[in-house]
This record gives sequence, structure tokens and C-alpha cells, in this order.
Amino acid sequence: MPELAEVEWYRKQWNVGLGKKIVDVRLDGRNRVFRGTDPRELHRRLVDEKFLSSEARGKRMLFKFSSHNWLGIHLGMTGKIRVESGNFHPNKHDHLVLYQSERALVFTDSRQFGRVRFHHGREGPDWWDTGVPEIISAEFDQRFVDRFLDRHRKAPIKSVVLLQNGFSGIGNWMADEILWRAKVRPPKRTGKLTRHERAAIFRATKFVVRRSLETLGRNFTDPPKNWLIHQKWRREGVCPLHRTLLRHTIIGGRTTAWCPRCQK
Repeated sequence: MPELAEVEWYRKQWNVGLGKKIVDVRLDGRNRVFRGTDPRELHRRLVDEKFLSSEARGKRMLFKFSSHNWLGIHLGMTGKIRVESGNFHPNKHDHLVLYQSERALVFTDSRQFGRVRFHHGREGPDWWDTGVPEIISAEFDQRFVDRFLDRHRKAPIKSVVLLQNGFSGIGNWMADEILWRAKVRPPKRTGKLTRHERAAIFRATKFVVRRSLETLGRNFTDPPKNWLIHQKWRREGVCPLHRTLLRHTIIGGRTTAWCPRCQK
């Protein structure tokens, strides 16, 4: 599933069309990605409007168009955003195509766990502002993290770091990266964390997000080679620090990797 940094990279793909008018919209309203949205309104409102701006929050994206029209996209597990030529013909999994005179802005999702939402109004949609601070913001501080952890004291810390109402945009690989850097074992109950471990999780979260946005989020460049992600999925993956064989288990339904030497 795309995480915070990948979502930021995908968001920027459509920016090549900023300031240009939408001349046509192709979609299939029967597809699951449009649940809760009237595709007919989306088509009626966007044609002849200009693409004005875009932003990302966590795993979601918001695209603003002229005449107070807003398009929200969540990539789900397999969603992607790309740009094609102006004569592009949609394939089976291309659920939404916004045509401009020189290009086509495409949203594709093979498994349809993603979602397309639409809003018309002078103010942004209510569903965009969840009240959860972005990790790169000043509002995501140690006090916020401590309060959030206190609400989930019985859960494994790996599961808690994956909760989007606290750690917005964090997914499986970033959660493992954070806990490895914080030297906290993923199955450990949140209520058992020491003050030092809580502070380490906060610092590691800020670092991993910032550096991911600087590399993967900027141009889809891989994180540095000394990151856990490059070993996490390998059967014989080892700790980047001292080559100890990683351990793997399932926590909260997600494959989890950690180093038994670093994360005791």
C-alpha cells in the first residue's frame, strides 16, 4: 500500500497539468472506487474547469479545480496516478481519466480498494480535514504522541504506529523502519513503553518521514542503503548495522520485521 512519501510523489505527477482546462472526463460509475460519489456530478462539474492546485495529507490527495470543485483520491492498496498522451484510451483498471488538450490525467487501481470523492463548494470538503496533525507539522509533537499512545496501551506498538488517526500516512514499511531506529520491539505492548522509548519513537517518526519525503517523495528515489526497508522483505534479510538475521512475524495482519539484537 502506498505510504506518505509515495503518495506525495504520485500527487505531483498531475502537476504538469496545473493551470490547464479539463476538456473531457472518462469514468465508469459502476466501479467500487466511486462509492459514495455521484459520477455524473463529477463529469458535469469538471469539464471546462481549470486544474488549480493539489496537496496531500497522510495517504490522501486533494485536487482543486476552478468554480469551487474539489476531487479527493485515496490510493488504497494498488492505486496509482500517472500522465498519458491526449489520445489515451483507458484500460480495464483506469477508473478515472481527466483529459486536457495535450495530456490525460489518469487514476488506476487494479483492486479497487482506493476511493474517488468529489465536493462542490466555496470551502474545502469536510472529509478532508480530519483533525489529525501531519507528522511534519509542529502540532505532531511529543505531547500529542504520548496522549495517543496512552489511548492504546494494550495494543502492540507496531499496530498503534499504523493507526491513521495518530500516525497519519505511516504504513507497514515505515512503521518497521521507525521501530528499528527507536530500538523498540514491534510486539511490545504500548503501555509497557518507557519514557525513553516513547521519545525515541517520536524522534524516529519525524526523521523517517522527513527523509522519505526528501528522497522517495521528491523523485521516487530509494531511501539510503543503510535503511531497514532494503532488507525487510528478504527471506534472509539482515540488520543494516551488524548483519544480524532479521526476525519476521505477523502483527495486526501485517508482515513485521525486526532485529533481535537492536530491538530487545
